[in-house]
Amino acid sequence: MRPDAAAAPVFREPWEAHAFAIVLRLHERGLFSWAEWADTLAVQIKAAQQRGDADHGDTYYRHWLAALEAIVAAKGASSAAELERYRAAWNHAADRTPHGQAIVLQASDFGAPPHVQASHPRSH
Repeated sequence: MRPDAAAAPVFREPWEAHAFAIVLRLHERGLFSWAEWADTLAVQIKAAQQRGDADHGDTYYRHWLAALEAIVAAKGASSAAELERYRAAWNHAADRTPHGQAIVLQASDFGAPPHVQASHPRSH
């Protein structure tokens, strides 16, 4: 371990901590077992590596989020369409939010055109 590793933040962005907490909470509520979660996350990481992810650690929580979306849809807690609707709304909210301010979803964010979508979380 590097001497400064203990001082390094665990999460690079607030959304990473949120995704982590959501997984823990859904597991605690019994939506999935920890073995199911580990398998789902492993599948996401392997798929990313096959697509060329260099696996330097900086994309880990993107895989975590993809696994979260996959397991939530697989368990029927949400649909892929609903997840996509929220992703589009999030991206719309991120586009209108000034840098450095918290991104807050509003009802108007859900009216964004379908082309206003991205495959990754946004941070401002």
